[in-house]
Amino acid sequence: MAEPARQAPVKDDEPPILDPRVVERAYRRQRAKRRARVERLRERSHARLRFWLVLIILVSLSVYLALTVWQELQTLFGL
Repeated sequence: MAEPARQAPVKDDEPPILDPRVVERAYRRQRAKRRARVERLRERSHARLRFWLVLIILVSLSVYLALTVWQELQTLFGL
């Protein structure tokens, strides 16, 4: 049967050593991660908007071209 993992002994008499530079570096890293996440969300929403804008423009141009061609065919063949 498997045994539980051994845990390192914890020394309660010594407080953990905190280096201010390590703490500041961790804060900066977390801020950078948060900024990158917000930027990705913003870029995704802009990309979605650009997609729909280009799609609407292409569909409207296609409809305009189809109506123009239909009009010219009616004029040419007298339909």
